[in-house]
Amino acid sequence: MIAESSRLLLVEDDLTLGKMVDDFLTGHGFRVRWESNGTRALGLIDSNNFDILILDIGLPGMDGIQICRTVRDKFSGPIIMLTARGDEIDEVVCLEVGADDFISKPVRPRALLARLKVHLRRERFQSEQTASSRLEIDGLIIDSHSRTVRQRLECGTEKILNVTTAEFDLLLFLMQSAGEVVGRKEIYERIQGFAYDGVDRSIDLRVSRLRKKLGDDPGNPKRIKSVRGVGYIFAIET
Repeated sequence: MIAESSRLLLVEDDLTLGKMVDDFLTGHGFRVRWESNGTRALGLIDSNNFDILILDIGLPGMDGIQICRTVRDKFSGPIIMLTARGDEIDEVVCLEVGADDFISKPVRPRALLARLKVHLRRERFQSEQTASSRLEIDGLIIDSHSRTVRQRLECGTEKILNVTTAEFDLLLFLMQSAGEVVGRKEIYERIQGFAYDGVDRSIDLRVSRLRKKLGDDPGNPKRIKSVRGVGYIFAIET
């Protein structure tokens, strides 16, 4: 079972919803810790080795957006946000602070379970990659075994770039397809594991975040270039 020994922190202040999700996921093999206060949850994340986080946006103490922004650089596992149905602003903000996915309320337990399994399968697949899974293109080095991204500097040293789980997977896919145009549909279905609905902006937002972290000029990018009406290409210097 994919969920076996997976430690999950659920941060939700709605007692009815929290108990329902806790009971459902526990019944499917997850080891769930449920917390209703955002500030206390932050302390739990710092002192426990969770595999995945589920954060509600509206929380007492510290809200889910603040928690995600605070822990994103040091928490390497998937972060899933619970958002109000159809609230595009919340969804965009979630992705901008580094969340890997979001679920609209009211939460459907089986849909949530399916999303968790997709993220955990991807984590397991990545952890099984060998140490030889290293790719370097024009001074940018990505290692799928250690899940690190490094950039060679002009002075000869290397700089480690802090990227989220979803950003790493996107960058790895683009670099593996370097020199080839890949469509948004292909990227979305490969990275997210779900059919593309034609309107989701998560890939575009992650590309924007990656460009900033890579020092790629958003107005005239040299590494991750947009192909109008199609998708993106990771360019190779000639």
